[in-house]
Amino acid sequence: MLVHSRKGKWATWALFFVFFLPLFALPLLVILAASFSSHWSGAFPSGFTTEHYASATRGDSLDALTTSLVTAVTASLLALTVGSWAALAAASLKRGAKRVLDTLFMLPVAVPSVVVGLAILVAFSKPPMILNGTRWIVILAHTILVTAFAHQSVSAAIVRLDPAYEQAAASLGARPSYVLWKVKLPLLLPSLTAAAGLCFALSMGELSATMMLYPPDWMPLPVQIYAATDRGSLFTGAAVAVVLMAATLLVLFGVSRIRTRASYR
Repeated sequence: MLVHSRKGKWATWALFFVFFLPLFALPLLVILAASFSSHWSGAFPSGFTTEHYASATRGDSLDALTTSLVTAVTASLLALTVGSWAALAAASLKRGAKRVLDTLFMLPVAVPSVVVGLAILVAFSKPPMILNGTRWIVILAHTILVTAFAHQSVSAAIVRLDPAYEQAAASLGARPSYVLWKVKLPLLLPSLTAAAGLCFALSMGELSATMMLYPPDWMPLPVQIYAATDRGSLFTGAAVAVVLMAATLLVLFGVSRIRTRASYR
């Protein structure tokens, strides 16, 4: 902590709990409580049941979870590939050209995601490339929305790299491709895994653009949560939301373990 006095530490912890609990923890606890409730009376849920999780882990909900996982993994890998390639290429550009490239990658997150969804819908509903009505238009939208975060994460990591490693490898006669694969990318591995985790989490929770694009046979889990709550099934929607959070956190935990091991290499 940056606060060294005992009173200051107690005051900091008090402020943390005062603001953290109602703003962050309490809403999540409400969702968790609602997922185990059969009805809501007054200010608290009542009637403990696990039936909502039975519906949230089978049938359409299980298909939607699989759809979300496939979409998020595919979009994250594509975004990481494109964003990392662009960041590596931009590192050798002049400052003005680099700013232009950074701006182009940040455009999709500078506007509402529903605008991005509409743009993709218009662009890929006519020849020469028709993706409307397929799963690929959803994956493309997620990729476009999360690529900016991969690009910015890797760009920041490249700036922090010590050029001495590359210079030493080049002085020993290593080719640029060898320096890239054997020196630069291993040094960037912790940042690459962190960017992959961020892209995955953002894709798992994306709703606005997805609502405009998803076909009936490719419904991600956030869309099903919205549909369940819209028709009044609040407790089932809460259970599906908990499943979504658990699946996302589980994958992020695995990515974090990989990142930790990469940091100690």
